[in-house]
Amino acid sequence: MKIAIVEDDINMRKSLEYALKEYGEFDVICYKNAVEALKKIKDDVELIITDINMPGMDGIEFISKLDNKFDIIVITGNATLNRAIESVRLGVKDFLTKPFEIDTLVNAIKRNVKIRAKVPKKSEIKENENKNFLGSSEQLEASLVLAKKAARTDASVLLLGQSGVGKELFAKYVHENSTRAKNKFVAINMAAIPENLLESELFGYVKGAFTDAVNDKKGYFESADKGTIFLDEIAEMSVALQSKLLRVLQERVVYRVGGTKPIPVDVRIISATNADIQNVISEGKFREDLYFRLNTIPIKIAPLKQRKEEIMQIAEKTLENVRQKYDLPNRVF
Repeated sequence: MKIAIVEDDINMRKSLEYALKEYGEFDVICYKNAVEALKKIKDDVELIITDINMPGMDGIEFISKLDNKFDIIVITGNATLNRAIESVRLGVKDFLTKPFEIDTLVNAIKRNVKIRAKVPKKSEIKENENKNFLGSSEQLEASLVLAKKAARTDASVLLLGQSGVGKELFAKYVHENSTRAKNKFVAINMAAIPENLLESELFGYVKGAFTDAVNDKKGYFESADKGTIFLDEIAEMSVALQSKLLRVLQERVVYRVGGTKPIPVDVRIISATNADIQNVISEGKFREDLYFRLNTIPIKIAPLKQRKEEIMQIAEKTLENVRQKYDLPNRVF
């Protein structure tokens, strides 16, 4: 596989080139900036790995000039996270925040290969019926379009919206349209589990960790390995547990309660809240660094009062479902 690296930092550029060549699966060519890459890059390149913050021409402009000719993975620092989100909207397959392990990059490259192999011919593409979403409006459609684009990456997604807007439906939609769709989707309501039990439920425990721990037990993260975990009401998590979740996000390992052995986990995280998360952060109840990790791709879901055209659509479909279930004669509102 031929890969082009576009990175202005010579140390990062050479490190990536050397590490990828060591794997023996990749033919790597490097460019020191986007301007040089645009002039010299050839059509036989299968994947481009590019930084965002570069002199002369930044990564966003570079990506837009490529006109979707290449598959792209973005590497970026937190300072340019919003621009990385913009790159997803331009069709970027995946992006990683610096620093990252080379294995993480290789996994992203391999996911990209799988996605490309699964892309159907235009004649085979059928319009997604969105069967779980009863209504249709411009606001809902816009959120679904962004969710489907997010699904093509492995980035963390934060769903924002009032209670009852369907955040778990959106989380399932992202999972079902991702390369992880054949693996588990695990949903946890953080507000429904007592604080003293939440850590052991998330990360598991070892035998003897506490009085009732008579056997080792996997947590939700281990159960969701290779799949997706949905953390609903994330703002309800205690600050102490937030630091442990941040460690999982950074290191991609979990430690069971009472255990010292790191257990690798490959999990895509989708979280949700109905709280004003910025206020919760300003009150010192939610870590800002964790927020930035979870908020890689934010998706706001409008409440039904802002999608009034859906009210009759939902009412009529609900009525028809009930009519069919109980074999009733036709009814109308």
